[in-house]
Amino acid sequence: MPRIRRRFPWMSYALVGIGAVVTLVPFLDMLLTSFKGPGEYGRLPYRFLPEAFDLANYRDAIRQLNLPLLFRNSVIATGLVTGSILMTSSLAGYALAKLRFPGRDLIFRLVLSTMMFPPFIFFIPHFLILVHWPGAGGNDLLGRGGAGLTVSLAALVMPFLVSGFGIFLMRQFMISIPDEMLEAARIDGAGEFTVWWRIVMPQTKPVAVTLALLTFVNAWNEYIWALLVATANPRLMTLPVGIQMLQSYLDPDRTVPVMMAGLVLSILPILLLFLILQKHYIRGVMLSGLK
Repeated sequence: MPRIRRRFPWMSYALVGIGAVVTLVPFLDMLLTSFKGPGEYGRLPYRFLPEAFDLANYRDAIRQLNLPLLFRNSVIATGLVTGSILMTSSLAGYALAKLRFPGRDLIFRLVLSTMMFPPFIFFIPHFLILVHWPGAGGNDLLGRGGAGLTVSLAALVMPFLVSGFGIFLMRQFMISIPDEMLEAARIDGAGEFTVWWRIVMPQTKPVAVTLALLTFVNAWNEYIWALLVATANPRLMTLPVGIQMLQSYLDPDRTVPVMMAGLVLSILPILLLFLILQKHYIRGVMLSGLK
């Protein structure tokens, strides 16, 4: 492959260009569609450019979505999930990489096994646990008589507080940190928590940023679980669920443009976060072997 790149460099540029076009055209079409008027979307022959750039779709999306509430729910849920996964993954990864205790390898294999199953197969058990949570949402101490935690913001975050992939990612990187550096800190009187916080975590910053971005995107775009929770309490609706619900409130001719406007608004936080952290993200991808 390197020999082919040297002999035919234009092939590499052509493949990169084709990949960029295939990736960017749907996003460009989404952005342009968000400015189209009623009846413009789907008209044949298809036109990418709108007849007039109008912000009416954005005004309708904000009004129909109750945007402040949806943004609040999405920000709180995504922030709590991202923070929890960073904390639990770094602590568990450090323990599995640098501490020796009976059953360590077995625990790591069990963590890996959680990555073999699609997450949605656990949604019904998670929901039943939240419904019967003792002493919450009108339940008695046996978890009966009320709605449990399904009517609180805790329902949006509790199934995602720990990530097997996050533990695996942090553990694989922490293995590469020299043990001699940690032993020197212990000899100087540092405890395990101090070693983890002051020695290990600064070196794992690129990988931690990578994990944070991946977690943020997944949590921000979570739809199936958020829809399940919203059926119990509509006040817990997040942006992906709210945008999907737009088609129930709008005329057919305006559904797609207004939904595209809602999608543009929903991806702005992700785009902003990536632009701020892209240097650390790219370095983290290279260091963690994900490229």
